[in-house]
Amino acid sequence: MTSKKAILPIIVLSQFFCTSLWFVGNAIIGDLVISFNLNPLALGNLTSALQFGFIAGTFIFAILTIADRFSPSKVFFVSAILAAFFNVLIAFGSHTLLSLIALRFLTGFFLAGIYPVGMKIASDYFEKGLGKSLGFLVGALVLGTAFPHVLKGAPGLFFWEHMLYVTSGLAVLGGVLVVLLVPDGPYKKTLPKFDVSMCYKVFKLKTFRSAAFGYFGHMWELYAFWAFVPVFLKAYSSYHNTADFNIPLYSFYSIAIGSLGCVISGYLSQRFSSKKVAATALALSGLCCLVSPLFFMINSEITFLLFLMFWGMVVIADSPLFSTLVAQNVDAASKGTALTIVNSIGFAITIISIQLLNYLQTEVEVKYLFLVLAIGPVLGLYALYNKS
Repeated sequence: MTSKKAILPIIVLSQFFCTSLWFVGNAIIGDLVISFNLNPLALGNLTSALQFGFIAGTFIFAILTIADRFSPSKVFFVSAILAAFFNVLIAFGSHTLLSLIALRFLTGFFLAGIYPVGMKIASDYFEKGLGKSLGFLVGALVLGTAFPHVLKGAPGLFFWEHMLYVTSGLAVLGGVLVVLLVPDGPYKKTLPKFDVSMCYKVFKLKTFRSAAFGYFGHMWELYAFWAFVPVFLKAYSSYHNTADFNIPLYSFYSIAIGSLGCVISGYLSQRFSSKKVAATALALSGLCCLVSPLFFMINSEITFLLFLMFWGMVVIADSPLFSTLVAQNVDAASKGTALTIVNSIGFAITIISIQLLNYLQTEVEVKYLFLVLAIGPVLGLYALYNKS
C-alpha cells in the first residue's frame, strides 16, 4: 500500500512524464518540415491538431462522465499507453501534413485522460490544501510541456526520432506508476449512472461559472504564448543583431519556469484566497501582453529574457487555482466531469488564439503579435468579479 505522503509525488512525476508528449511536435517542427517537405507554417496546424484532439477527447470523456464512473487511475493508464503509441508513430514511415495532423490529434485525444484525470485523482486525495496540491500538479504539466525543448536544445544528443522515443517511453512509465501505486482516493465518489446532463448542470452554479469563465480568459493567452515563444525569440534575434539565442533552450526556460509560478501560487492560496491569487496572476500576465512590444524594442538580451521568464511564471500561475475553484464549487461526485468539460472548452479557445497568431504573424510585426492575447485576461478578470 502506497503511503499518502508518496501519492502526490507519484502523481506529479507521472503527470510530468505523460505531458512531455504535449509540445514535442513544436520542439521538432523544424525537423518535420525538412524531413517531410512541409510548409513552415505547419507549426500552427500541428499545435492546433493536438489541441483539437484534446478538446474532442475531453468533450467525449465529459459527456460519458468517464472520470466519475470508472477508476481514474485505470483511465489515466490506458490513456497514457494510447497517447504514447500515437506519438511514437510519427517516427515511422513517410508522412504528409495530413497524417501528422491525424497522429497529433489522436495523441491530444488521449491526453484528455491524463491532465484533467490527474487533477481528479489529486482532488480525491487532498480535499484540504487542494490549491497547493494542484500547484505541484500543474507545475508538472508545465515541465512536461517544456521538456521537449530542452531535449532539442542539447546539440547532437537527440535526433528528432529519439525525442519521440523518449517522450513516449516516459508516458508509458507515468501510466504504469499511477495504475500500480495510486489506488482510488478516499474522497472519491462514483456517479451511480450515466448522466449526459451533468456537463451543463454544473454551469447553473454561479460560483462555478465565475471560476470557469476566469479559466477561459486565462486559456486564451496561455497556449498561444507557449506555442509562439520560439517565434518571439527568433524575431528578437533577427531584430537585434547582437542577440545570439539558443532558441530551444530559452523556450524551455520561458515555459518551464511556470512550474515555479504554479508552486508559489499554490502556497500563496493557503494564506490568501485562491480567487485573489488567481486574479493577481491573471492581471500580471495581461499586463505582460500589453508591454511586450516595449521589451521587444529594448536592446538588452538579459532584460528581454528576464521579462519572458517573469511572463512565463505568471501566465500559468493562476491555472491550478482556477482548477481548485472549479473542483470546490461542484458536488464531489461530478468533480471529474466538471474539470473535464472546463478543460474541453478552455482548450477549444486555445485553437482560436493559436490560429489567430498564426495568421497575424504574416500580417503584423512580430513585436506586436502578443497584444491581442490581452483580451483573455481582461475578460477573465471581468468574469471573476462580475456580480450578475
